[in-house]
Amino acid sequence: MDHLDRLESESIYIIREAYSKYHKLAMMWSAGKDSTVLAYLTRKAFLGKAPIPAIYIDTGYHFQKMYDFRDKLVDEWDLNLVIAKNEEADKKNVGPEDKLKCCGMRKTQALKDTIAKHGFDALLVGIRRDEHGIRSKERFFSPRDQNLRWNYKDQPPELWDQYKSQREAGQHLRVHPLLSWTELDVWEYIKRENLPVNPLYFAKSGKRYRSLGCKPCTEPVASDVRNVDDMIKEIRKSQVSERSGRAQDKESAHAMQSLRALGYF
Repeated sequence: MDHLDRLESESIYIIREAYSKYHKLAMMWSAGKDSTVLAYLTRKAFLGKAPIPAIYIDTGYHFQKMYDFRDKLVDEWDLNLVIAKNEEADKKNVGPEDKLKCCGMRKTQALKDTIAKHGFDALLVGIRRDEHGIRSKERFFSPRDQNLRWNYKDQPPELWDQYKSQREAGQHLRVHPLLSWTELDVWEYIKRENLPVNPLYFAKSGKRYRSLGCKPCTEPVASDVRNVDDMIKEIRKSQVSERSGRAQDKESAHAMQSLRALGYF
């Protein structure tokens, strides 16, 4: 068993564990590389058919290629798509000039409303520890309160692969099957499994998006990457942060921690 096999096995175990523990489980899916690997692993864990819904948080500010890729894969993989959108943010004209308020209404509140509407008690999320220092504080099974708030000072210990998966009254669980993966692991797995890739990751006119988000808060990086092999070579050499093009990640560590404590991904 090689490195990717071990990561895949761990992730599938966590996905199946969550499915067996929680009555109403869903997965987050952004049409990016990590959540697409998560969706693929979820299908693989259940013989090619994901038995849970895929939640797409639509802020109204996404690239058209994200919507196109999402709709194409929904059809090809037969995903049960649930779109979370906060129409109130449009009515109040809340935009990215106020990042905290925009993320709060268009992401966190949209998700909170969707959880309440469908009664979800746990969510699979494709975050990784190496993405940001704040995410390194996460656990595989991470409780949130009824307002989606994360108490990063009181995380359950997870020793010897023993996960505290019990949900207390009023909580919902974030489950992170890809927590041990790195950006390079993800791309090497995409190559091995020949997974579909959002075209925004590949270079056009010397620029590409290394991490996908809302248009006003996401900047391309200089790159000549044309395919997955090029991607793997570039990442192995790169000294630049994966999320260097994301506006939220340019905030102070405290600001990012505040966003995550309030429910931001």
